[in-house]
Formats: sequence, C-alpha cells, structure tokens
Amino acid sequence: MATVIIPTPLRKFTGNTSKVEVEGNNVLQVLQALIIRFPELKKHLFDTEEKMRPFINIFVGDKDIRSLNRQDTVVAENAVISIVPAIAGGAL
Repeated sequence: MATVIIPTPLRKFTGNTSKVEVEGNNVLQVLQALIIRFPELKKHLFDTEEKMRPFINIFVGDKDIRSLNRQDTVVAENAVISIVPAIAGGAL
C-alpha cells in the first residue's frame, strides 16, 4: 500500500490523521481510494468536473507529478505520496 501524507490544513477532514495507507496503481486511483475513506477531502482535491485542482501539488517521493505522468503516474506499493496545498501571500 502507498502512504499518503496529509497536510495540516486537510487533517480536519481525516480525523487529524497525518498518514493514510491506501491502495492504487497510479496517483488518481490512490486519491480516489483516499476520498472514499474521507469523502470531505473530495472538494479540496477535485473540482466539479472530477479533475484534480491545479493549486494542489502532489509528489510521489520527491518528484512532482507534473514532471511525471500527472494523475497517471505509477505508484509503487511502498510509495510515499505527499499532498501539498499551494500557499499564497507574502511580499518581498
């Protein structure tokens, strides 16, 4: 099973769970399994057209899926997947 790291802002939708083990052959399947377990996450990860929200960054290991095969990125059984919401704000 892959381990999904849940960021602090989304933990209120996972019962304060920081890591979740789920099965899936690719990133999309892993995220779908995650939202089956925690339905409140769906609106934060997917838009109304069932597409992954562009401001959510997903990493498999230390690789951004945007530089791989996006949602079709293959996930090894022992993979660590990190969900990283974009952070706005700040000034120079």
